Amino acid sequence: MLNRTTQNKRQLPMLTSMQLFLMTFGYAGVQVAFSVQTGNMGRIFQTLGADPTKLGFFFILPPLAGMVTQPLIGYFSDKTWLPKLGRRLPYLIGGCLVSLIVLLLLPNTGSLGFGYGSVTALWFGAVTVLFMDLSANVSMQPFKMLIPDMVNAHQKDKAWSLQNIWGSLGGVIAFVFPFLLTALGVANTASRGVVPDSVKISFYVAAAILLLSTVFTIMNVKEYDPKTLADYHGYQPETKVRESLLTILKHAPKVFWTLGIVEFFVWFGIPYMWTYSTGALSENIWHVSDPASAGYQAAGNWFGILQAVYSLVAILVGIGFQRLTNRTRQWAYCLSLLTGGVGFMVVAYGHTHLSSLIGFGLIGIGWMALISIPFTILTNALDGKHDGVYLGLFNCFICIPLCIPQIVASVASFAIFSAVGQTMANMLAVAGVCLMIGGCLIWIVKEEARD
Repeated sequence: MLNRTTQNKRQLPMLTSMQLFLMTFGYAGVQVAFSVQTGNMGRIFQTLGADPTKLGFFFILPPLAGMVTQPLIGYFSDKTWLPKLGRRLPYLIGGCLVSLIVLLLLPNTGSLGFGYGSVTALWFGAVTVLFMDLSANVSMQPFKMLIPDMVNAHQKDKAWSLQNIWGSLGGVIAFVFPFLLTALGVANTASRGVVPDSVKISFYVAAAILLLSTVFTIMNVKEYDPKTLADYHGYQPETKVRESLLTILKHAPKVFWTLGIVEFFVWFGIPYMWTYSTGALSENIWHVSDPASAGYQAAGNWFGILQAVYSLVAILVGIGFQRLTNRTRQWAYCLSLLTGGVGFMVVAYGHTHLSSLIGFGLIGIGWMALISIPFTILTNALDGKHDGVYLGLFNCFICIPLCIPQIVASVASFAIFSAVGQTMANMLAVAGVCLMIGGCLIWIVKEEARD
């Protein structure tokens, strides 16, 4: 269990490898749940009869709600303390419970009798995705907030890399579910408008893994009590609860804003991978576009394998990122995102299984950089007083869920899709360009360190 004993006032202690493991391992379960959703949402909506030119519409509601929810989770968890649970973990429990319900409902949307392509079916799916993103955010935020709460600056690169290594492992598990189930004889096709059993069962297994990971974390992680936390970070506990969100935002470090610009471009493109990859692969490799066809559903399974590939590559890259320093951190980010951008181009314009494997392998290099390095840079600049709020607000620029960029990307997708010839493969090329821009913009960020 994590030690709650004060070592040196105003200086967070060095944590053992076991303590870091216990703090980060449960993130794998949260990512299984989130990844099974992101890996199958484009497939599910097209199976329900969504117009491919309007797929962006179904991903607008979640980030709109997330822009309100994420800062509030940070704000209230900064002020929460339940003696037997802590300040962040109560929110993990709440997010887990909602996620379990949604994971059981979402893949069954097409089996509820709404009708193929009906407005009711599509709205039901959209609202369910809204709650899935909200609950995923509530589940993920505690893990992200634990690191600045309890890990010193010398170990943050290692902690963020470990957390995302476990998260990538969870992604691998989620992404290969449909493929493995199909190989075991589970049906990978269904009647028009109905999600195949291979996808449904994947969601059910993800729900079970999420529940187990939540229980594991609650049993093994004990947070610092408010006084100990204040001593380590050097502030007075009673001053933490008197500032409004607006006041806190006004005092955000410069890094918060410059990183936000960088992350906007990165996370403008990433949603296009989740939305258009299955369609792009079916067009390029299977030469089909009908969501009810065996070729399209096979492309959906192959997309799962490709996501597992980029997650495995990300795990290997994450092991190396544990040794990053102030000198190498931005170089690693820039080069990794340029590589990831090239990977999107390879997928967009390749027409073989091998080219897609190579492309997603390159994407995996960029993926680990974009989900770990910005958090180290940001949290190194924070003083510990309002870490939850700043991480919640920062997440409005980035991935979980992708608030501001996804809203803009979703709205822009209507025009962009037509401008690039209404082909899903070209939307992946757009994602690649955005990644490259984000990688180059990292040089506008000047790192700050308070330890």
